[in-house]
Amino acid sequence: MYYVYALYSKRSNKFYIGLTSNLKRRLLEHKRGKTHTTYRMPEWKLVYYEYCLSKKDAELREKQLKTGFGRGYLRRKLKNYLGGA
Repeated sequence: MYYVYALYSKRSNKFYIGLTSNLKRRLLEHKRGKTHTTYRMPEWKLVYYEYCLSKKDAELREKQLKTGFGRGYLRRKLKNYLGGA
């Protein structure tokens, strides 16, 4: 099983979208600053995740969410949580 997930920083109003086979371990890596892309991302939170049965499906979904349309999808889906961001 593979997870596609989104972290969100309210302060910078940005998403980080990633893929992993072990979500707990990966979040711990983010928290400990071991991830180059997010170690400077202020006050991120896990706001979305979904799982896929195959790595190929997860890779395709990650790619999809990283597009402008995909980020818009996340903003619409999380509209109440993000406060209209």
